[in-house]
Amino acid sequence: MKARRLPIAVLLLCLPWGAGARADTNATVPSAEPDTRVTDTGSAALRYRADARSLAKGRRRRNISQDDMLAILDYHNKVRAKVFPPASNMEYMVWDESLAQSAEVWASTCLWEHGPQNLLRFLGQNLSVRTGRYRSILQLVKPWYDEVKDYSFPYPRDCNPRCPLKCYGPMCTHYTQMVWGTSNKVGCAIHTCHNMNVWGSLWRRATYLVCNYSPKGNWIGEAPYKVGLPCSMCPPSYAGSCRNNMCVPPVNSNYLHWLK
Repeated sequence: MKARRLPIAVLLLCLPWGAGARADTNATVPSAEPDTRVTDTGSAALRYRADARSLAKGRRRRNISQDDMLAILDYHNKVRAKVFPPASNMEYMVWDESLAQSAEVWASTCLWEHGPQNLLRFLGQNLSVRTGRYRSILQLVKPWYDEVKDYSFPYPRDCNPRCPLKCYGPMCTHYTQMVWGTSNKVGCAIHTCHNMNVWGSLWRRATYLVCNYSPKGNWIGEAPYKVGLPCSMCPPSYAGSCRNNMCVPPVNSNYLHWLK
């Protein structure tokens, strides 16, 4: 029987992550286990569906500026272009409005946990939260990349046949989702939350960032990307187009424009 392909992110929700991992209360990455004592995921799901219906009506007001969108997108591609060991199938990441919309609806719930569960079957997701002022949206994104210092890439010789997750810190799966070779779309949203519960502490005013990815990454037993000469294993749909060590879509612009 063929082994079932499971995403790491879903399993991590069931594993506790001690409070000691919270080194900086001003810029953090998501807890591996939701605090069910202080949240009601049932009512949250109802709010999510209601908010999704309201956003679908007419023109939406986006909770992320174009400057922040481009900063997040450029940072992801900068990280993806410079991975080590080099990737042979790293796809250029573009902005996806439908992913941004789903991220916006979830961010509006102000729940410090991954969700909604029905979408996590198909999407990857990174979360970040910060209290107080910040100069750049990248202050909420860079903690994901910083996990690289604790991550050891599984070379083909390590995969027999499944690749191990070699992480020597609290978590590395935010970084691996950022550099997952086939995750070529991202959409994010920012929401200001009041009285948000973060690991048992009540934050009176918090900036909450949700980024959704497609196709999702972090599959158990797989490496984030294939090692080799850059662009040597790009999918046929890229027609051999390569730029800055990444497989690039053969289009004039690499950005998806805001929908009107």
